[in-house]
Amino acid sequence: MLLIKTNRDTLLKPLQTVTGIVERRQTLPILSNVLIRQNAEKTSFLTTDLEIQIKTIATLDLLPKQDFSLTVSAKKLQDILRSLSADAEVTLTRQDDHLYVKSGKSAFNLQILPAEDFPEVAEEAESEDAITLKQKELKDLLHHVQFAVAQQDIRYYLNGLLLLTDNKQFISVGTDGHRLAYIAAALDKAQKKQEVILPRKAVYELSKLLEDSEEPVTIEYFQNKVRFSFSGIVLTSKVIDGKFPDYNRVIPTRNNKQFEISRQTFLQALQRVSILSNQSEKFRGVRLIVSENNLRIVCKNNEQEEAEEELEINYREEAVDISLNITYLLDLLNNIDSETVLCAFENANSSVLITIPGNDAFKYIVMPMRI
Repeated sequence: MLLIKTNRDTLLKPLQTVTGIVERRQTLPILSNVLIRQNAEKTSFLTTDLEIQIKTIATLDLLPKQDFSLTVSAKKLQDILRSLSADAEVTLTRQDDHLYVKSGKSAFNLQILPAEDFPEVAEEAESEDAITLKQKELKDLLHHVQFAVAQQDIRYYLNGLLLLTDNKQFISVGTDGHRLAYIAAALDKAQKKQEVILPRKAVYELSKLLEDSEEPVTIEYFQNKVRFSFSGIVLTSKVIDGKFPDYNRVIPTRNNKQFEISRQTFLQALQRVSILSNQSEKFRGVRLIVSENNLRIVCKNNEQEEAEEELEINYREEAVDISLNITYLLDLLNNIDSETVLCAFENANSSVLITIPGNDAFKYIVMPMRI
């Protein structure tokens, strides 16, 4: 039975949209598959890992016009299509429990698993609440904080990103317990308070799929999941059940000593001294020695080797010697695009607050460390 006859890219684009969450090795073999369903002249592609589900709709040339549904290995089908030339014509034919992919003189035979066995997330018609943002706004909110989210922390609620709707603000916060990134965006109208912790994997997929455009993204809240709809894509994710730390208590308010510095100059200096940091250790320390109009950046390693940089800054307060995790500083400076950053602190034992001059919406806090 001939199912699809179309150009390679017409088939590959929707497939690439949904395959990001698919792992090649799964406890359930069907979770490695994509569910392809034809209904009413529209073809949907759907994948899930039981925590996240991504669905997109494509308009393909279908011969004949008939409904069908099947599941096939997402990665294998994607790899096959990628191996073909961009203008290649592709046909998909079903025969019993196999899918035949043909293009020119190339032919591939893939195993099919029953579509009715695919663990599709049930669609809920009515959401508890919903808001709409521009895609570039949400993409920006995720980009500025996702690098601070913990990875495989036993405090499971830190392995996700806080999305908070509060009155006329939409707030995004990420933390691993040693640093915290915060950013807020203004909403057109007041909204009731909603608070969800979005898993790290869902954040990563959204960041890839969202466009830098004015097009809308609708965020719908349900009892234990959240749904994002944009550009013909629907991403549904379970939320992490837990209480996110009170970020307001972490943001310092008495950091009265500060200096402004070129982001690029600071980044390049840190990259150079990091060559002699303890590369194998998770917590790589760097000393920032701040004195009158001068910033010394010092890194040492276990072999007693040392790297030092000196930068000119505008600073006339008392001297302070602060030790921080250099990885946390590099993460920040690599993920923002401002000309300068403002570093504020109280003393050597206080958290450092890093902001973008002229931008009150973004804050980055780094806890001091002992080295």
